[in-house]
Amino acid sequence: MTTVDAACAKGWRHIYFNANTFRYWGVYMLAIVGIAVLGWSWLGLALALVLYVPRVFFITGVYHRYFSHRSYKTSRWFQLVLAICAQTTMQRGVLYWAANHRLHHKLSDQPGDPHSPRSGFWWAHLGWILSGDFEGADYARIKDFACFPELRWLDSWWWTPVVAVAAALFVAGGWFALVWGFAVSTVLCWHATYAINSLGHQWGTRRYATGDDSRNNPVLAVIMMGEGWHNNHHHYPVAARQGFYWWEIDCTYYVLRALAAVGLIWDLRGVPDHIRKRWRGDDRAALALK
Repeated sequence: MTTVDAACAKGWRHIYFNANTFRYWGVYMLAIVGIAVLGWSWLGLALALVLYVPRVFFITGVYHRYFSHRSYKTSRWFQLVLAICAQTTMQRGVLYWAANHRLHHKLSDQPGDPHSPRSGFWWAHLGWILSGDFEGADYARIKDFACFPELRWLDSWWWTPVVAVAAALFVAGGWFALVWGFAVSTVLCWHATYAINSLGHQWGTRRYATGDDSRNNPVLAVIMMGEGWHNNHHHYPVAARQGFYWWEIDCTYYVLRALAAVGLIWDLRGVPDHIRKRWRGDDRAALALK
């Protein structure tokens, strides 16, 4: 049994407290206690949502589509800017995130997948993050980016952009901005991301027979700026777009197109027509058997 399998088997019994989990629960406490003390605020919720949108893009367009799947190219300096922005979402270093995600694709919903719902919904949603078996980045899975010393440093000191954005919000708006703009926004980003791991493999429809339980879900696609077209993504992971058809809203892809238009990124990988239409053939018959 692998380390991942052992952790999944132990499940919630394997959760323990360390510096990372204290940071995690600390943000929850800041959000809950902060709202209790400051009181409910529609303006605060608006601030949280305004900051939620770009931070979700940093998760979807940077952690996921760039560092995990290399679905587009960029310069070295802008790569570092993207990495710093992504890490303000407090989802650990870009190398750590991408290495774990690549493992997920290699073993999706099979033994060794770090966050499959087959190991339990709550384990897939957030239990695996709190497990002590997923602490450091496996650089062997991310050699293409681990060769950059600035990314390795940033991955080790992943919390520095988090502290910087939290401090900036506090200076700009005091406890109100820190609670709503940082803590509440961060918790919302966390659970939106986790929902792709858990609900995205249980709730929705399947266009393609991918060998895992991935689903297409328009609700998750709205919440996570296109990531809800998860069955599409598992069918062809390297694409810069996950909404394969015009009616499949993919806001992350629209932002990537805008960045490409101004020359900050380039070579966005599309979806070949034969890949997109493959469901009309053998995959439809295979899905009927599921």
